Amino acid sequence: QVQLVESGGGLVQAGGSLRLSCAASGRTFSNYAIGWFRQAPGREREFVAAISRSGGSTSYADSVKGRFTIARDSAKNTVYLQMNYLKPEDTAVYTCAAATLSYGMVPSPSRGFGSYDYWGQGTQVTVSS
Repeated sequence: QVQLVESGGGLVQAGGSLRLSCAASGRTFSNYAIGWFRQAPGREREFVAAISRSGGSTSYADSVKGRFTIARDSAKNTVYLQMNYLKPEDTAVYTCAAATLSYGMVPSPSRGFGSYDYWGQGTQVTVSS
């Protein structure tokens, strides 16, 4: 069992930055690749970014490329999502999820949220215009 807890959400003006954290406890954190997803009111949940177990491979949704960066700190059992140049359309609940994958593989952006093995509760990000 892996427990995931997100933090770092909040209210920010357009153009600002936030750093989300996904802290893991339970089974060995390094056994899992991590993905970030978001869901805005009235919209389907969508993939945002993912990182391999090694931290050496990442993937991003086109809508966040160049603005968001995903990274992991294995010593702290934490994955971060640095979000810069935020836009009002980035407003959503952001949730991290853990997937069992080979060491260097990164979850495909097309991999569904439900196919991950563990999920957090989410953190709200609100970007004002």
